[in-house]
Amino acid sequence: MRRVLLILSAFALLSSSCGTTAQVGQQGGKGKAYVVGFYNLENLFDTFHDEGKNDYEYLPDGANEWTDAKYTKKLQNMARVIAAMKEDNGAWHAVLGVSEVENRHVLDDLVNEPAIADAGYQIVHFDSPDRRGVDCALLYRPEIFKFIAAEAVPFTFEPSRIDWSEWTQEEKDAFRTRDVLVVRGTIDGEMFAFMVCHLPSRIGGKGADLRPRGAEIAYQRAMKLQKEFPGIKIVVMGDMNDNPGDISMTDYLRGKETIAETTDEDFFDPFLSMIKAGYSSLYYRGEGNIFDIVMVNNALANAPAGTFAIQPIIKNKYYGRVFSKPFMTNQSGQYKGTPFRTFSGGSFIGGYSDHYPTYIVIKK
Repeated sequence: MRRVLLILSAFALLSSSCGTTAQVGQQGGKGKAYVVGFYNLENLFDTFHDEGKNDYEYLPDGANEWTDAKYTKKLQNMARVIAAMKEDNGAWHAVLGVSEVENRHVLDDLVNEPAIADAGYQIVHFDSPDRRGVDCALLYRPEIFKFIAAEAVPFTFEPSRIDWSEWTQEEKDAFRTRDVLVVRGTIDGEMFAFMVCHLPSRIGGKGADLRPRGAEIAYQRAMKLQKEFPGIKIVVMGDMNDNPGDISMTDYLRGKETIAETTDEDFFDPFLSMIKAGYSSLYYRGEGNIFDIVMVNNALANAPAGTFAIQPIIKNKYYGRVFSKPFMTNQSGQYKGTPFRTFSGGSFIGGYSDHYPTYIVIKK
């Protein structure tokens, strides 16, 4: 009876804090549930130059005067957010995809921050060809996710449904962006693949075709995984630099708004309905957006009975969450109500990120 009361108490606490219907972090018996999410860490650079990378603004003598003190503050801030999600959910993320990290060194420093060291996160990371030197990575708890293999899928222009005739071969060869990180393993004996993306930027109006191509690359790899490993459960996450309703997400990644309309050739995108309801994970040119998207394939959306499936976690209705707390948010001034970021107007203000993290819950 005491064990039952403890479980019910934990469930009540979780439900009141974030509306989650699953008992996150429960390890034994029925009802295992885990948090899977994504966080753009907004330029997590160390203070050293990486050969071949344009990281000069994040050096002590660079434009941002990026000192050890600022770097330490940035690490502490990122760890504080991850720890706050653990406090809300009652358990650490089982899997957390991240973007805008400079190298393996900054990831090692992050996972060893005292606020999150107890999570025991392991790291999957590859250096990408991005000219600025930012990469994607995956943090995972090895007692939950059993790593098997990983790969970095590069950005290529073919095979594609997009007409690239206006691009010269020289322009194609010169283009550099982040790879799609693909990590495969098992959770409680079920095969999973986690794909972490950071699609090309909107800066200067660029990327109208590049983002759909990035989404197409992720989709092509996901469909290949489904053929190689029938029944595999796939989570595609990342900073897409597009909203859930943009063609990169709805056409090239075949994101669907409801589980009912999701097939084996589609992904269920919980954030399609959430952006319509007014949720935002960042603000771009004064408008709220959700660029930080987590979507799942049909094997997780319409999962066989007794296996892991995505769960509603907000108001027993929405299957995704945009995580924000007052300390992560500007409380006054011109940017009131938007993410409290690291720099503003070129000045270090000691904030967190210009993105809020997003996540889903899977339950068995």
